[in-house]
Amino acid sequence: MEYVRRRFRAAVDALEHLVGGLGTAVLALGVLLGLVVVAAACVGGVGLLLVPGMLRAVRSVADRERARLSRSGSPIPSPGPAPEALRPALRDPVVRRELRWVAVHGTFGFGTGLIAFTLPIYAVQDLTFPLWYRLLPPGAGAPGIVWWHIGGLGDALVVGLLGVGWLVLTATTGPALARIQARPGRRLLPPPPGVDLSLRVAELTATRAAALDAHAVELRRIERSLHDGTQNRLVAVNVLLGAARRAVRRDPARADEILERAQNAAEQALGELRTVVRGILPPVLGDRGLAGALDGLAAACAVPCRLSVDVDVRCAAAVEATAYFVVAEALTNVVRHSGASAVDVSVRREGDRLLVTVTDDGRGDADETRGSGLTGIRRRVGAYDGRMTLTSPPGGPTRMHVELPCGS
Repeated sequence: MEYVRRRFRAAVDALEHLVGGLGTAVLALGVLLGLVVVAAACVGGVGLLLVPGMLRAVRSVADRERARLSRSGSPIPSPGPAPEALRPALRDPVVRRELRWVAVHGTFGFGTGLIAFTLPIYAVQDLTFPLWYRLLPPGAGAPGIVWWHIGGLGDALVVGLLGVGWLVLTATTGPALARIQARPGRRLLPPPPGVDLSLRVAELTATRAAALDAHAVELRRIERSLHDGTQNRLVAVNVLLGAARRAVRRDPARADEILERAQNAAEQALGELRTVVRGILPPVLGDRGLAGALDGLAAACAVPCRLSVDVDVRCAAAVEATAYFVVAEALTNVVRHSGASAVDVSVRREGDRLLVTVTDDGRGDADETRGSGLTGIRRRVGAYDGRMTLTSPPGGPTRMHVELPCGS
């Protein structure tokens, strides 16, 4: 049963990737036809005026494919604005690779996506054929097999068996087709080796800056928590102990009351210290693992929360702590700001990435600039060389997707 569930989920994910690839393939095919028209017009000199626009279109479509592939694997950085003059563009290795990708993805990728899109349609059509074959005129052929005339329920059930074959074919070939469709983008859209190194240096420099910022913010948070809470409680304990010491001789009953207040203040200080420690590295992660810790968050959430965790191997403690922080902060935002009636949390590991997705059915329109904690999540994720994507249209739903590197 577990094998069937994994295969079904892999087939659904592959279909999602293939449909997304079909969308970028349609755009690439349109750009490819535009390039052919512009190239023909350049013979007369008129097409030279259209070259900058076409180069921007090529870069735009390629960036869409980079973003799509980055969501399901290792990130592919964008090289930035495209050259707008013809000669610099032709000398640019990135542009040349993008033009090759447009030609391949606009034809081969379009065909692959179309095949993958029609397979489940055929499966549904043939599987349900025994339910609606009577609507066909007498003597009509089976769907897609016009020479095979349907004479009754037996023939219709045979067509239904063909639908089972289409379904099996969809489940078994979908992941392979998705990999084949994505291969040209994986090979041609990353920058050349030298450019990739410089971009990686810039990316790591930005990541280091984000890590330092996150560290400074965390230190300020800890200092503020200790100063405003625990320190004040301990000062109160010291004052109350001094008052109790003076009252022991003069009014023992009063001293007992003061000692009780000092004990309460000490207990509150201990509770605040535990809260600060949990914020640094929650002990529940070490005791129960990521799945158990997140289960506790979901159970304590004021909004009904559906949790799905599929992490077979433990990740590094820092990565699990970051994932825990992301889910905790996201659920806090859902309760305070979204007005949602339900929230879904999905955590799974794919290769060397830990994927965290939080989706709610609230009002949407989440904005990082309005102090909803999203900036802190992005800063903490960026400190670990991760990526965060937020989709929150007005009216909802809001979907936050986080990818964290967790080793192989």
